[in-house]
Amino acid sequence: MKKLFVAVCALGLVSLAHAQTAPATPNNAATQQQDFSKVIEVTDVDHDFGKIPYGKPVEYEVTLKNISSDSVKLLNVQAGCGCTTPKWEAGPYAPGESFKIKLGFNGMTKGNFTKYVTVFLTNGLSKQLKFHGETYEAPDNAAPANGTVGQLKPSGSK
Repeated sequence: MKKLFVAVCALGLVSLAHAQTAPATPNNAATQQQDFSKVIEVTDVDHDFGKIPYGKPVEYEVTLKNISSDSVKLLNVQAGCGCTTPKWEAGPYAPGESFKIKLGFNGMTKGNFTKYVTVFLTNGLSKQLKFHGETYEAPDNAAPANGTVGQLKPSGSK
């Protein structure tokens, strides 16, 4: 009786393990990237902000051009975190037409940063954009901007 129970449990575990494996499919991410590049030409896929002051908002524009023979519609531009704000218009965009996505970053990450934004188009096409840089903080004991440094005291004062 115990052997039968163990055999049934083992059979159940094997069937559960088999049910969890994903079916073999072609690499969808590579297929979408290839298809995206046949439809849209993108400038500045990986933008370098360089060094920026900590907490100073910055932004840049990415230009996209419809290089296909059909119109496309921009469905969504999704930022990876709340420190990034995309500004865009859905379209549709005719063949040969260029459009822009403005990406803003609030600068509230200390040190090196890398942020991602995903662009979603009709027909299941998507493309990930990246920007990076480094923030720096001004020292607390920075020199005064202008004023008392180098001023002469009036004669007769100590």
